[in-house]
Amino acid sequence: MNQIEKAGQGKGFIAALDQSGGSTPKALRAYGIEESAYSSETEMFDLIHEMRTRIITSPAFTGDRVIGAILFEQTMDREIEGRGSADYLWNVKQVVPYLKVDKGLAAEEDGVQLMKPIPGLDELVARAVSKGVFGTKMRSVIKHPDPKGIEAIVDQQFAFGKQILAGGLVPILEPEADITMQDRCVAERLLKENILAHLGDMDKQIMLKLSIPVEDDYYADLIAHPKVLRVVALSGGFSRDEANKRLARNEGLIASFSRALAEGLFAQQTDQEFNATLAESISSIYAASIT
Repeated sequence: MNQIEKAGQGKGFIAALDQSGGSTPKALRAYGIEESAYSSETEMFDLIHEMRTRIITSPAFTGDRVIGAILFEQTMDREIEGRGSADYLWNVKQVVPYLKVDKGLAAEEDGVQLMKPIPGLDELVARAVSKGVFGTKMRSVIKHPDPKGIEAIVDQQFAFGKQILAGGLVPILEPEADITMQDRCVAERLLKENILAHLGDMDKQIMLKLSIPVEDDYYADLIAHPKVLRVVALSGGFSRDEANKRLARNEGLIASFSRALAEGLFAQQTDQEFNATLAESISSIYAASIT
């Protein structure tokens, strides 16, 4: 099975291992490493790479259940067991590598947070292609069901998506709908309408990463759309158990969890404890993703 077959038809889910500068301290704290344990950004990124390496090299983490993994740029540029991270993922684990390319969120306007500009995107995409990466991911956030803001967020996602496609990678567009917002179902209706309008103009397939919808199977038409390779879901702040329950009610929607995947993993665990906890996490997310 090649990468596009695995990404589009493989059974399982995508692991989001792409915490960047702003979210790394929180991820390390959840892993049992306080900020007092490091004194520089370099040390912080060394520690998060150790955490990601421990996850990726675990016997529980294989292409049998994990279809793909989303990497932070620094992870792509580092090695795992003497091989480039993307090379290790695909050629050792049979896990399709993706790269987070956004530079974080702009201030809220019209009820949404667009992405900040992405300078050097063409060069980053070219470098990712040379390292064996298959696709990209970029996140923006809907905070309120504002039609103007939602139109802007989808316009921006597709504009960057077309640029990424032109560079040879498959983009995951992630216009996240904040699960705490009032009238989230209204925001999801506007979001789907805008996405469907853009899909009609596409000549290549993209992927979508969306919040688990309020209404079960609400994204069935996106999942079935010929211009959509796959639709994946973020956990969005739900616990792993709650996210899995909601996900399992949506046929064809698979997980792309980050915090929920790493829930219960700690630096202080023995390898046996760590691997057993990760295996249980992967097993439960896999089961929810294959419904």
